This record gives sequence, structure tokens and C-alpha cells, in this order.
Amino acid sequence: MPLLRFNLALKEVNKMKTKFDELLEFPTVLNFKVMGVACDELPDLIIAELQKHTPGDYVPKIKPSSKGTYHSVSIAVTVTSKEHIETIYKTLTAIDQVRYVL
Repeated sequence: MPLLRFNLALKEVNKMKTKFDELLEFPTVLNFKVMGVACDELPDLIIAELQKHTPGDYVPKIKPSSKGTYHSVSIAVTVTSKEHIETIYKTLTAIDQVRYVL
């Protein structure tokens, strides 16, 4: 019985991958929102990491939290594949000052 459940779950995952692939055409521009500890260098750290995978001119939009403890940095990035999106998420979440990436 567990093997049957695993196979059904795997089919659902494959179906989701297909739907994801149908919804996006590459290359496309995605907006990433990175939330991290409020510090002046946060946007520069984010851009430096993006430059490693997607060189370009970035214009981040920075919004401080109500208490000023965190900054939200929104940035538009041209992505070329699903794997490229995953790489960017992993790279940005590896920055020490970053708490969330959406």
C-alpha cells in the first residue's frame, strides 16, 4: 500500500510540473521580493548574487518595515528556465541577512 501511495504522489508531482511548464514561457521577467534585516548593504548583496547567474542592470525597490527592523527589496529579473528560478531562490536565501524570498 505505501508503494501505491508513493506512485500516486509522484504522478501528482509530475502533473504539477507540467502545469507549471504550461503557465510560463521563457525567457520571462519575474519579480522577486527579498525580505531581510535592515542594512544599507542588503540591496548590493542581492544584486551581487544576481549578477553571478543573470548579469544585468537592476533597479531594486526598497521598502522598510513599519518598525524599521526589516527591508523588503523588490527586483525584476529575466529568467530563462524553471531551473534558473530555483537557482536564484537558493542563491538569495543563502545570503545571511535574508530571511525570506518570494
